[in-house]
Amino acid sequence: MQHDILSDALSAIKNAENIGRKLCEVPRSRIVLSVLKVLKESGYIDDFKEKERTVEITLRGKINELAVIKPRFPVKKDGFVKFESRYLPSREIGIIVVSTSQGVISHKEAKQKDLGGRLVAYVF
Repeated sequence: MQHDILSDALSAIKNAENIGRKLCEVPRSRIVLSVLKVLKESGYIDDFKEKERTVEITLRGKINELAVIKPRFPVKKDGFVKFESRYLPSREIGIIVVSTSQGVISHKEAKQKDLGGRLVAYVF
């Protein structure tokens, strides 16, 4: 049985948000750092600092739902509408994190760049 580090990290962030903490510490990996970068750019977290084996995250209290998407569905450049309606509560609320050939980005940025990819997580 394998561990999903990203799922564990996002669950820890969501639980810390739910109980009102301002700081959260999660295991460090490349995918976790990439997703945290997207969350910071979108305004869902304030900042994160890399430590030796962990990442310390400063929370803003803006996350209502945060989870990974399993299986990681492949999406073509014009196929995001189906998954927006499945994972997000409204058209303009929240983001889907997508792994593309140009790195991990939000689905809105992928639409602008006319890219497809694999779904990784969603947040609103």
